Amino acid sequence: MLDESLLDSPEGLAEADQRGLLRGAAEAGARVRTAARFAVEAGVGELKPDGRPRAVLIAGPGAAATHAADFLGTLAGPGSPVIRLAPTGVAPAAGALRWELPGWAGSVDLLLIATPDGTEPGLTLLAEQAYRRGSTVAAVAPAGTPLAEAVAGAHGLFVPMATAPYEQDEQPPLAASAPGVLWALLTPLLALLDRIGLLTAPPDALGKVADRLDHIAERCGPAIEAYSNAAKTLAAELADALPVIWTEGTSAGPAGRRFAAALGELSGRPAVVAELPEALAAHSALLAGRLAASADPDDFFRDRVEDPPALHARVVLLRDRPIGGLTAAPAARDLALSHDTPISELEPEPGGELETLSELIAITDFAAVYLALASRA
Repeated sequence: MLDESLLDSPEGLAEADQRGLLRGAAEAGARVRTAARFAVEAGVGELKPDGRPRAVLIAGPGAAATHAADFLGTLAGPGSPVIRLAPTGVAPAAGALRWELPGWAGSVDLLLIATPDGTEPGLTLLAEQAYRRGSTVAAVAPAGTPLAEAVAGAHGLFVPMATAPYEQDEQPPLAASAPGVLWALLTPLLALLDRIGLLTAPPDALGKVADRLDHIAERCGPAIEAYSNAAKTLAAELADALPVIWTEGTSAGPAGRRFAAALGELSGRPAVVAELPEALAAHSALLAGRLAASADPDDFFRDRVEDPPALHARVVLLRDRPIGGLTAAPAARDLALSHDTPISELEPEPGGELETLSELIAITDFAAVYLALASRA
């Protein structure tokens, strides 16, 4: 059950926020600026790349690498392959993961490592393997960790992860889907790939991203009441619902997948996600089944006073500029409403691709945090 009264209690939310999630979301713009400065101080702007890498390989734990590869791959486009390296097994340390470079990886490839931890022995071994293969290595992780030493030993580029004071002593390490973590890891990688020409993310563009994140924090922060707060409204709408996330437009795709991951990791709520127009066929049977709002196979006259609320689907439509100007949104609305399934819609204000992506991420991050905090009360 969602305690909706908590949504309009900044003091109650602060008390429930033991992991600093709301602060992470509110400080996302500042985190971008700090991470961009750390990238400059690490020497990203002084790099003189000798052409573009054949492939960009990204490794890291769970959502850290998944989101980074998704966002960077989307922004770089199909002409610049960005490949996530999934763990291949267990490293020598008990319970630790192992990563391996593909057999073809070599001196013309770039390995990026992104982690909010930095103590994973498997990532240290991966950096050493890349050095032996002649691959260039760059990493973003907390300073003073074994990974930082391994990257230095591999003559690679290390950028310290931008952390806040209240995060530095947290145990266990920060969740990879936490709002502050994403931008601390992603920003230096954007600056690096802009420098080598794989995508466009110059300093002024990163500044606009930080400004957009500040703007969303003002609109969706805990002091803003639910009736005028898009994130709180979305959190309340998703109470006791299965989020069915549909995305349209290049930037909306990774934002939707990020939202689904954040719901699972931060609040323990399952969600399904797909891109339009494929989502219409992929989720049609789901909406027609027992999850539809009109579905109630049990006896209509039974006493429901003590029953928990039934779980029903709710479509969340995240839209950006659709490819070619064509839109499947009307068909999506018709499909949802024909099955009595309510629908929530988010569309960013105009801006560059990085800005619109950051707005969708920021609003849904706040919504995932509110849902996690109000559901735990």
